[in-house]
Amino acid sequence: MKKYAIAVVVHPEFLPEHSRPSQNNYVWAYTVTITNIGTIAAQIVARHWIITDANGKVEEVKGLGVVGAQPLLRPGESFEYTSGCPLATPGGVMSGSYFCVAEDGETFTAPIAAFNLTLPPTLH
Repeated sequence: MKKYAIAVVVHPEFLPEHSRPSQNNYVWAYTVTITNIGTIAAQIVARHWIITDANGKVEEVKGLGVVGAQPLLRPGESFEYTSGCPLATPGGVMSGSYFCVAEDGETFTAPIAAFNLTLPPTLH
């Protein structure tokens, strides 16, 4: 088992009630579960998101913490939060990483695998 290891699972959801397709505004919520699967406690200090819309336009978002928190996760503990992402296109991709500091002072990066922001299927 790794000493420093954070697992990240993301579940995106399109929000039609907050979107205005006629104005090129599409909004998603995404729920993130961050779990410390390592053997030492670690704090999520900062985030870095890379958001790419269907036209290939890239936006980077960097900042301290997640939703105003910098959770300290002991081995086996999880932290879950929900945030949102507007796009000018009806789809895109997000990926990124969390910057973490372990209880022993070591720093490491926890990757966030790419996930798709896609519209749900519609009946015609």
